[in-house]
Amino acid sequence: MKIDTINLGIIKHLRDGRKSYKQIARALSVSENTIRSRVHKLKEAGILEISGLVDPEAIEGHRVVMVGVKLKTMNLVKKGEEFSKLRGVISVSVVTGRFDLILVVLLKTGFGLLEFYTKEVSRIQDVQSVETFVVYKSYNLKVPYLL
Repeated sequence: MKIDTINLGIIKHLRDGRKSYKQIARALSVSENTIRSRVHKLKEAGILEISGLVDPEAIEGHRVVMVGVKLKTMNLVKKGEEFSKLRGVISVSVVTGRFDLILVVLLKTGFGLLEFYTKEVSRIQDVQSVETFVVYKSYNLKVPYLL
């Protein structure tokens, strides 16, 4: 699917939350039906997903950590998919450098770092080492609420 200026405009308008098709159409100087059709096609193509996001710092008892994972295998994509299914994992990136994967994990009261490692990460084979980075403050971090 070609991403033209109208599709990019739609994506930018929806980035910060749900807007009416009428508002987007007015801003982009096209019809509301054009926006509706384009959004449908973008969703169908897997390019656009509309979801509600939360700021974890605004919810008491919640914390975000980043976890660097070094693996014993080079099957990084498969391992990334396995990690993406663990409780609390918001995103997984296959990266270069000291780690093979970087995870963003949402923790909450009753599901802390110890539970994440002992109940979730322990199920994954071929993990050589992990390093945790606690996020004290983030800017513009909004995540889907998964827990």
